[in-house]
Amino acid sequence: MKLYIKNMVCNRCIMVVRQEMEKLGHTVQHIELGEVVVAEELNDSQKELAGRTLAALGFELIDDKKARIIEKIKVLIIDLVHYQHNMLKYNISELLSRELNHEYSYISRLFSEVEGVTIEKYFIAQKIEKVKELLVYDELTLSEIAEMLNYSSVAYLSNQFKKVTGLTPTHFKNLKQAKRIPLDQV
Repeated sequence: MKLYIKNMVCNRCIMVVRQEMEKLGHTVQHIELGEVVVAEELNDSQKELAGRTLAALGFELIDDKKARIIEKIKVLIIDLVHYQHNMLKYNISELLSRELNHEYSYISRLFSEVEGVTIEKYFIAQKIEKVKELLVYDELTLSEIAEMLNYSSVAYLSNQFKKVTGLTPTHFKNLKQAKRIPLDQV
């Protein structure tokens, strides 16, 4: 049985969901961001218990088809920006359409209606969070960050960063307590 789970954004989330499902006595066959497949069929009370257990940790079971599509879009974008940098060269609309088996116009309209923000703005917000992370680590130059995240230039990255945060990347980097936003709250 496949369960769809909201707010899974990292490998630690995968580990926690796996542990919790196993504590509940379920055999996890497959798990990835946003979904878990268990060997057995869950009855309503087992689903409810799993839902309550996961909710206590900040996750949420998703039953609605549209909500699953929205969550899948978020998971794909988070994975793309934070873990699959080499894939950023591809067209996001084509990638989402292919992965979700829907026309991009439908996906885009649904996402905007439900989330109140366009896919493009969500994608940019995720990229800016990744830039913040990399700036805080202070291991790469701004030029290397721009290249890694497929920005056409450092100037374009800097302009987009300032537009979103109100700060230049350099000013952000020099702040004593640079603020990052948890990925599930972007």
